[in-house]
Amino acid sequence: MKSVLYSAKRLVAKVGSSLVTNAGQGLDAQAIAHWAAQIAKLREQGQEVLLVSSGAIAEGMLRLGWKTRPHETHELQAAAAVGQMGLAQIYESSFRQHGIQTAQILLTHADLADRERYLNARSTLRTLMSLGVVPIINENDTVVTDEIKFGDNDTLGALVANLVEADALVILTDQPGVYTADPRKDPSATLVQEAKAGDPWLETIAGGAGTNIGKGGMLTKILAAKRAALGGAHTIIASGREPDVLVRLAQGEAIGTQLLAQTAPLTARKQWLAGHLQVKGRVTVDAGAGKALREGGKSLLPIGVIAVAGEFVRGEVVACVDADGQEIARGLINYSSSETRLILRKASNEIEAILGHCNESELIHRDDLIVI
Repeated sequence: MKSVLYSAKRLVAKVGSSLVTNAGQGLDAQAIAHWAAQIAKLREQGQEVLLVSSGAIAEGMLRLGWKTRPHETHELQAAAAVGQMGLAQIYESSFRQHGIQTAQILLTHADLADRERYLNARSTLRTLMSLGVVPIINENDTVVTDEIKFGDNDTLGALVANLVEADALVILTDQPGVYTADPRKDPSATLVQEAKAGDPWLETIAGGAGTNIGKGGMLTKILAAKRAALGGAHTIIASGREPDVLVRLAQGEAIGTQLLAQTAPLTARKQWLAGHLQVKGRVTVDAGAGKALREGGKSLLPIGVIAVAGEFVRGEVVACVDADGQEIARGLINYSSSETRLILRKASNEIEAILGHCNESELIHRDDLIVI
């Protein structure tokens, strides 16, 4: 088995808090210098690398003298604001040793939920890569709230992979990879070397967060791989403690767990839809409409909708669910929630008579819809 990084032209590498800090005691300059050296080697062989790095809150905690991670949002924001200064500084100085420029990119879900800001973020990242700059990406914890937060940098890494149409996502952690059971509790647990991203059994064997510094656990990494696969990106979950792990993966060595994407890359517009963490509402579709969405690649028509939940306006992202509440698709809706309630179960040629106008004959056009 050869690592998918061997043939990847563009990759997103995510390093967790435990790999860039001294067990939570602020940033580890030596460790970060080592990541910079590895990425420099990958660039020498023609690979484009974007780095998603945790560590700002841990550094802020150290600078503020806090021993445990706070729970209050305003305290987390303050720690991130203080720590982000050190994070940017140490990455900039580490990459400068290799003649590489870096750029700090701070994102919130709102940046990717809005179509215009999504395109702006993608354009900025692509421009930076064309200039030979390594983007250092983190969640903008200084302004994040419960409504807009990614929740963990594993998810952020997957969204960035979709944003820039990366070939691979590498999630580096303090664990060797995904195991068949928790190796800390079950000595018979074995490492999963390769599997299909999105396989349900992977989620059943994943545990929770492993440290009080980082936020994510193995489950978030498996779910991130599933999300990255929607854009056609393969994911590797491996230990960042392995010597020169990025370089060895790029040389084809199989390290950790490799989760393969099974679908062809989506169009940029559908990648954006796939990356939405929150939707503004949902419409329940009948069996016929559900089958048309799943198997026929059809648009969603008002006549196929039997219920509406939530409040939304034209152009917002809405989930399409079946009678059991299972999400089957999501897309940009052409009518507001109040308008949709008026035209559900109606034929498209009745829309204008009911509403006094007709934006589109489809509730959600197939080009603006992605099947989950």
